[in-house]
Amino acid sequence: MRSFTIPILLTLSACSLSPALDKPALPVPAVVSAIAGLGTQDSAVELEWRTLFGDRRLRRLIELALANNRDLRLATLNAETVQAQYGIQRAARFPAIDATGSAARQRTAANAETSPAVSATVQNQYGLSLGLSAFEIDLFGRVRSLSDTALARYLASDQGRRSARIALVGAVADAHFAERLAQEQRQLAERTLADWQQSLDLARRLKERSQTSGLDVVQAEGQLATAKVDLEARIRAMAQARNALQLLIGVEQPGDLPDPLPLEGQAVTLGPPAGLPSELLLRRPDILQAEQALIAANADIGAARAAFFPRLSLTTSLGYVSPAMAGLFGADQGTWSFAPQITLPLFQGGRLDAELRLAELRKSAAVAEYERAIQIAFREVADGLAGQATFGRQLEAQTLVVASAERRAALSGQRYRAGVEGRLELLDSQRQLYAARQALLNLRRDALSNAVALYKALGGAMDDEPAAPSLGHRVTVEPWLSSDP
Repeated sequence: MRSFTIPILLTLSACSLSPALDKPALPVPAVVSAIAGLGTQDSAVELEWRTLFGDRRLRRLIELALANNRDLRLATLNAETVQAQYGIQRAARFPAIDATGSAARQRTAANAETSPAVSATVQNQYGLSLGLSAFEIDLFGRVRSLSDTALARYLASDQGRRSARIALVGAVADAHFAERLAQEQRQLAERTLADWQQSLDLARRLKERSQTSGLDVVQAEGQLATAKVDLEARIRAMAQARNALQLLIGVEQPGDLPDPLPLEGQAVTLGPPAGLPSELLLRRPDILQAEQALIAANADIGAARAAFFPRLSLTTSLGYVSPAMAGLFGADQGTWSFAPQITLPLFQGGRLDAELRLAELRKSAAVAEYERAIQIAFREVADGLAGQATFGRQLEAQTLVVASAERRAALSGQRYRAGVEGRLELLDSQRQLYAARQALLNLRRDALSNAVALYKALGGAMDDEPAAPSLGHRVTVEPWLSSDP
């Protein structure tokens, strides 16, 4: 068994030619600043999505999407495929030992012309052997580097799967909010159409009494036609929003879904803490995926370097051969073979140099991708914080705008009926009220989408999806400034 011990020991003691993986300097400021106005809170950002969203219907839709979405299923299958490829590559680091049993029976024909005394004979031979074939003894770490590359690529694909899960949660939430927005915009368009129909009826009655001219009727008819056009657009938008949501969840929406909350009642509970540790940003799946791609590219350099050195492989076997099955394991029937082979590259036409250069370039590209992922993460977090700091005040201001437009429209209606002012002023006030209400709905949806975007920018939080450790950079984020007492 010494022939098996030697390659195993050599494999375990193989050196590695992979370069040291230097951590690239962070391509972003050491501190991410938030604008004034975002209140400091003590609640944690690390919320699981079931806690994040207050709408029970939305939580149920996310569960359906995680179970049935085809894109997520493909991402999972891709990760499992790469995992299987890693298993294949890792197996090359260990000797593949095969057991072979054989039996041969051969008849030799008689030759009466040349050797009359030689008669036909039948020969039997039985064999049993145990051995390995062309096992590469990893003196310079080539096989180990290839195995490390396969492992890093598997981990990268797994982070891609996590990223797909978090992206799907955010996409379902955005689609749900878009559907709620389309539904409420349609309802607003229907109420506005009914109000403007009443306004047209009033203009016609006043015209019949000769209290107004025909111009008021024409203006009211044009306004009503505009409302009908907008209503059809809202109906189309609602159908498209439902189709988008249907595609994300992957199945027909069940009939027992909870009733949806209005946009005003939707809650995304995302309260940032006073200080944000760097791990919360660098645990993002896309950054971890880029990190593993960098590790894989670095290991590829080690494999490319090892290709310049001699490659030692070993074929060996031991067993028994006997003409009779009964005597197969006799003391004199043992056989063995030991056939080491060494291969030294002498002339490859520059192929090895080109492969090494390619591996180095791919590592440089991986470094750039890793740095770019960090830059994108910080930009998305900064954008989300800016939205968190301003959307609340903007919603309050827009609510005042709506209230003011409602008062103006009511006063204009009273003055028009009293004959104090003309139809044009009433039309303008009604249009402004409709536009203000639509803007408030859009703003509510934008505020919810910003909270979802910040949740994703911070790396999400999947209790059943623990994050892998990162390279270890530390970046501090300033406490958010508060305008509250």
